[in-house]
Amino acid sequence: MKHPCSKFLPVAVAVWMAFPSCRIEAPRRLRRGIFDLQGKRHLDSLAFPAATRGECARCQIHHSAFDIEAEKRLVEKAIHSSIGWAKDKDIGLLYSVIADDANYLEVDPGARVVKGFQDFKKPEGFWMNDDFKAIRYEIRDLQINFSQSGSVAWFFCMLDDINEWKGEPANWENTRWTGVLEKRVGRWVIVQMHFSFAQD
Repeated sequence: MKHPCSKFLPVAVAVWMAFPSCRIEAPRRLRRGIFDLQGKRHLDSLAFPAATRGECARCQIHHSAFDIEAEKRLVEKAIHSSIGWAKDKDIGLLYSVIADDANYLEVDPGARVVKGFQDFKKPEGFWMNDDFKAIRYEIRDLQINFSQSGSVAWFFCMLDDINEWKGEPANWENTRWTGVLEKRVGRWVIVQMHFSFAQD
């Protein structure tokens, strides 16, 4: 009669062989799990934390295929594109970095909550109007982090977005901006954003 946990052993060994850095990090835990299995004891949650999920979570973001600095530059470029597009009214650039689905979410100052890509596109007439003019923008204190899988990133920064509407200021200054991006088909897109102003 097979032990109920024996199905995890091939996966565990495969993961252990595929990710050498894991062997350095937790060889005792892996060996203990094998010995426990051979001794007819159930594997505990610490013996194969990655194998039971079919992946090596701690190693995944650190393996050689993931260049964290290169990915950070791509994420930063997407963030800048979502604001910088307005200077030349390159709306195609804007739409290329926003998730094109119904799950997109954006919270703006005030009462507006944008739900879905089609809702996001509704102010297009305002943005593309000749009376709207983007003057400049500045992003400060940009901080970018990645999930262990390397497919999700989140960020925080302070934003000054300086614009004019019919010659009058239409600015967001000292804006707290947070967001989440997901890498889809090799491209980083923003799936959620939140803009707010500090209240002293």
